[in-house]
Amino acid sequence: MTEKTVKQNRKFRVAFFGTPNFAVPALKALLKMSELTMVTVVTQPDKPVGRKQEIISPPVKKIAEKHQVPVCQPDRIKSVKFEKCVREVDLDVAIVVAYGKIIPQKLLDIPRLGWLNIHGSLLPKYRGAAPIQAAILDGEKETGVTLMKINEGLDTGDIIAQKIAPIDTTENFESLHDKLASLGADLLVESLLDYLNGKLKPEPQENSIATETAIIKKDDGKINWTKDAEHIERHIRAYNPWPGAFCKHNSKTFKVHSAELLSESIHLSPGKVIYEDGSLIVGCGNGSLKLIKVQLEGKKPQKATQFINGNPDFKEAQLF
Repeated sequence: MTEKTVKQNRKFRVAFFGTPNFAVPALKALLKMSELTMVTVVTQPDKPVGRKQEIISPPVKKIAEKHQVPVCQPDRIKSVKFEKCVREVDLDVAIVVAYGKIIPQKLLDIPRLGWLNIHGSLLPKYRGAAPIQAAILDGEKETGVTLMKINEGLDTGDIIAQKIAPIDTTENFESLHDKLASLGADLLVESLLDYLNGKLKPEPQENSIATETAIIKKDDGKINWTKDAEHIERHIRAYNPWPGAFCKHNSKTFKVHSAELLSESIHLSPGKVIYEDGSLIVGCGNGSLKLIKVQLEGKKPQKATQFINGNPDFKEAQLF
């Protein structure tokens, strides 16, 4: 039996790089594939979280440990020590899903069949860190996931396969995130073995139509009431739950967790609130919104109808 035949008959040796909940469905799917051997899972280091600074493990680590897969949590993936570890496990392929760090070329060159990535958009549209938020903000009717080869660029590698997902009119970041995480796992199951066995050939991206997204910052959640009502309604959904859509009421932060477009616009100045027919309505640059779920600083989220009972002065508020 030749070495080539042995390689064809043995299981593919895989390393998984991922960190947050978005990566969990993909890891679970890979662990169920009998044709693969998961040699290691690489994830970000445990971090302190919350007011108590409790040390929390990444979601991916918890899944790996449950399945008794070795876990590696390097502070620096560019170190000589980590590079040596990757070389020693004799990888056929490395799969990245929301790992959170750029893979250096020295590591990209190691696995026999390269590095693959699941990205939460239909590349080349929405490259970068925030493809899900961007799709909602832009009012897209559909988005999807892309299985691609990783190169030194930012989401610029050749495309192996894609899967489309509709964006519902009530979709927020959290719901679309979960939908795409599940869809990415499905795409891996459907496409990975065909790629590894040479049946799927990656195709270059059309760079001329590419768009890019930036890392979301807390200040991005601030509502600009001079914008159109349609834009603000998408803004509220795109930034739910983080950083949240917020503004100021007097000196306190006021969050809007959900709102509805009014079919018949009420003419109000931007940020002006009125109470009409049991509803809280706020004016925008063009059109108006009905507030559904809100939260005043220091309080829990409430339905707007409950909120107004404890805050009757809000019926004529001005939001900034």
